[in-house]
Amino acid sequence: MNRILFLILILAFISCNKDAENQKKLSDDKAAQNQQEHPIQKPLQLTLANANSLAELPLACLQIEYPNKLNQTLGGKENIGEPKELHPTFYGCFDWHSSVHGHWSLVKLLKTFPDLEKREEAINKLRQNISKNNIAIEVKYFEEKHNKSYERTYGWAWLLKLAEELHTWDDPIARELEENLEPLTIMIVQKYIDFLPKLNYPIRVGEHTNTAFGLSFAWDYANTVNHQKLKESIEGKAKEFYQNDQNCPIGWEPSGYDFLSPCFEEIDLMRRILNKKEFDHWISAFMPQLKNKNYTIEVGKVSDRTDGKLVHLDGLNFSRAWVLYGLAKQYEDYAHLFSVANTHINYSLPNLVGDSYEGGHWLGSFAIYTLDINTK
Repeated sequence: MNRILFLILILAFISCNKDAENQKKLSDDKAAQNQQEHPIQKPLQLTLANANSLAELPLACLQIEYPNKLNQTLGGKENIGEPKELHPTFYGCFDWHSSVHGHWSLVKLLKTFPDLEKREEAINKLRQNISKNNIAIEVKYFEEKHNKSYERTYGWAWLLKLAEELHTWDDPIARELEENLEPLTIMIVQKYIDFLPKLNYPIRVGEHTNTAFGLSFAWDYANTVNHQKLKESIEGKAKEFYQNDQNCPIGWEPSGYDFLSPCFEEIDLMRRILNKKEFDHWISAFMPQLKNKNYTIEVGKVSDRTDGKLVHLDGLNFSRAWVLYGLAKQYEDYAHLFSVANTHINYSLPNLVGDSYEGGHWLGSFAIYTLDINTK
């Protein structure tokens, strides 16, 4: 009797093992089929070849004064001046903020590629522009009565991104430039800290004043240099503005002049400040469709790249891509979004170098930030 019971147990054990093996085989087959149906693409990366090409864009405009859009509020005729007089550091590349992220572009490329083809030219221009005297004049401009909100918050965000890039570049040149820039960096940090408590509502647009974008880059700086007061201020305001958002109307995007996606920029910010559990809960209410392995979104189509506003849509393609890259790199459940990002990049990247000044004076920075393998 005991022998029969023993045989029954052995047979049951073998049967269970076979069932487990069959289940594993089915699971593996399903995973393989899913991989075939939804192949995971790798993110496109910044190479020395395209770095050399993209470096041409800021090099060609950092010290070109005209054309120029000052976006200036005049308190009187005494405020009128040539762009280089008003902004001796950031006077090139058409406007102040484009000049700032043009300088960031060169720092990023020099830091990532020590063998950059035009390394010496790039260093010389950075040193000429980011000098102690020039930065003192830039600070003085912001101190004037009518300029306290100048470049809020898009230009502020890029200034802190430049400061962060210098801070993390282990090179004597970086220490020199970081020290020269520091008075303006400190001023912009304080401007954020003073301004955010007064901002009662987020600005949900696809252009410069988008609040989520302005907070994302500032958070990166605060996190990198461990500026707790700025970091806490940003985290608190981000949760106040966006924690309860649901069903972002991505179908309304893009607007005709967008270079940022209001929905995607919000994701880019919230993935930074929420932990994994919090973020998963939040995005399930905000944009659950991103978890779909078949998710796609049409690229922003540019009809005329000589039109300074219409070419914004190339910027939209890059900024969407950097959001998707950041999300997919942080959480592997979103790895399928690499292909969506790559499609956006491949649409706009071939049009940058050698194209019109309307896009060339700023779009290189967007491409570099997107392709940077260290994008957060």
